[in-house]
Amino acid sequence: MSDSRETDDNIHWFPNQQQFRKISRVQQRHKFGFIVMDSNGTVFGTLSGNIREILHKFTVDLPIKNGRGGQAALARLQTEECQNYVRKTAELATQFYINSTTKKPNVLGLILARSRDFKTELSKSGMFDPRLQAKILKVVDVYRGGEKGFIRAIKLSSDILAHVKLDHETHLIEMYLKEIERDTGKYVSGVKDTLNALAIGAIKTLIVWDNLDINRYVLQNSVSGDTSIHHFSKAEENDPKFLDLINNAEVKVLDKQFLIEWLATEHMQFGCAIEYVTEKSQEGSEFCRGYGGIGGVLRYQLDMRIFDELSDEENNDDSGKQLVNGYSSASGGCTGCTSTRLFARCQCVSLLKVCTLFFD
Repeated sequence: MSDSRETDDNIHWFPNQQQFRKISRVQQRHKFGFIVMDSNGTVFGTLSGNIREILHKFTVDLPIKNGRGGQAALARLQTEECQNYVRKTAELATQFYINSTTKKPNVLGLILARSRDFKTELSKSGMFDPRLQAKILKVVDVYRGGEKGFIRAIKLSSDILAHVKLDHETHLIEMYLKEIERDTGKYVSGVKDTLNALAIGAIKTLIVWDNLDINRYVLQNSVSGDTSIHHFSKAEENDPKFLDLINNAEVKVLDKQFLIEWLATEHMQFGCAIEYVTEKSQEGSEFCRGYGGIGGVLRYQLDMRIFDELSDEENNDDSGKQLVNGYSSASGGCTGCTSTRLFARCQCVSLLKVCTLFFD
């Protein structure tokens, strides 16, 4: 067997690998695993949104019949080599599709594909990880293996993938709406409240509309050197107040990016999972239109009014130190405790106090 890691150059669907990584970070909402086997080797891949990625592939050289006798010995050799091949595939499947930290599958489901010249079914071999066995959505037959077999397997499983994604989205939103219906205090919605809750590590599951049209701006006052973070929709960017702010000679735009992209990159440091939803289901449409397209399920009850109270206190602060989103540029850290990392969870959380390290 020959074994080689797939390099960037071999992933030929994306001419710009930087663009691929940028897009794929945002589209990690529903990731499915694919294992494509034939008598020449195996391809391991994932599908996330419209993004296909080859994780790994390796080749094999299985014995073939030559019609020269010794069929019994050849059959034994074929069986032994085939078992070794299946065993290696099963071991690599665990490596690629089981999270080493959580010990749980890192994909929503698995599609197994085999070419017609390779009849051994991985899922029935007894070597396949039971955790992945439970994630198998479909087994499909393809004419050939390799990358072309991968593409074919995606087409043959498109119906069940769409159903699973929609079912997952519906269940997620139903869970969120139940928290609201029961008035548990363990939910949040809208850009401002969601980012405030996110900043103190209160969000367990962050839910974002995959078409959220909000930009995140980092602005700096060129005179004082203070920075601030603002969020504007495209409609708000046409507002005279926004234009006055951006065109102010004392204001410098340090950074601008889609909020959904920033969340895809940064959500992990807040200790939360992120889920993307669409408008395709009734529940998804209600979330996108009725709750601002962004919200979350919280770890504990949180009264969001406390952020308004803290904001009022800061506005009345006569200490001369300007607070920017709860972050004091003078002290270099959280104004409520000794935390010095701008976007980290601080000690106030562990002390059951509300840290002032939050966003406007």
